[in-house]
Amino acid sequence: MPRATMDHLVAFLAVARERSFTRAAAQLGVSPSALSHAIRKLEERLGVRLLTRTTRSVSPTEAGERLVRNIGPHFDEIRAEVEGLSEFRDRPSGTVRITAGDHVSESILLPRIAQLLPNYPDLRVEISVDIGFVDIAAEGFDAGIRLGETVAQDMIAVRIGPDLCMAAVSAPSYFVDRPRPRTPHDLAGHNCINLRFPTHGGVYVWEFEKDGRPLNVRVEGQLVVNDIALARIAALKGTGIAYLPDDYVRPQLDSGELVRVLDDWCPPFPGYHLYYPGRRQLSPALAVIVEALRHRG
Repeated sequence: MPRATMDHLVAFLAVARERSFTRAAAQLGVSPSALSHAIRKLEERLGVRLLTRTTRSVSPTEAGERLVRNIGPHFDEIRAEVEGLSEFRDRPSGTVRITAGDHVSESILLPRIAQLLPNYPDLRVEISVDIGFVDIAAEGFDAGIRLGETVAQDMIAVRIGPDLCMAAVSAPSYFVDRPRPRTPHDLAGHNCINLRFPTHGGVYVWEFEKDGRPLNVRVEGQLVVNDIALARIAALKGTGIAYLPDDYVRPQLDSGELVRVLDDWCPPFPGYHLYYPGRRQLSPALAVIVEALRHRG
């Protein structure tokens, strides 16, 4: 395969994943026009259109999606192996891309990464916040962070935080003229603040458990958000009941700004884990991050 075609494939993968010529160009350190020229040459060579372009967006065609799915992981492995050569240097270096939800990014990931970076000036970390489920291999991430019970079995998982529990909360003013729910079924009579996953578009089902018996409830309400910070703000304003991590709302519970209901239906569950593909060599850069995040409680 000609060298130019390899370069064009790298350009295509960057644009297809970023859905933007501008962001892909910044990532590769070239101009958007150069990227556009490279992809046009690749499309001419292959004889198929790989990208659909409009004035506002760019997205892969069906052929483009197939190319991303089939060659993307191989290019990622090549990149990881090349970056792995940094083990012969004195310090870990290169860029590590991590996808994680907003809660763990704020409570665990960013604080520990901020402590780590001054010790490794050649290390760069890119954090992509997404509360949905991301295919880290297909999307070009080195690692992801999710709850332990949601990590795929073919991944190596490292525990980075303690057990968690959820809390159904609202402002005291919300319950002035409403009865507090005694079981999850009672939520049917309440205005609940829903959380939508942006990746799949689905609304989060509230998961409860008591005496070993799980109970999942699809709640209804006037407000749907895709950010837990907005859900907490809405709860503080008395808009309705939100279902959020206990530690995330602990300061407001302690101050009395929020009150908790259904406490006996919210037992602890496995906390956050960092995960990465088991078949990929662990680069020195990712290795130092894994050790910095590893839970030792």
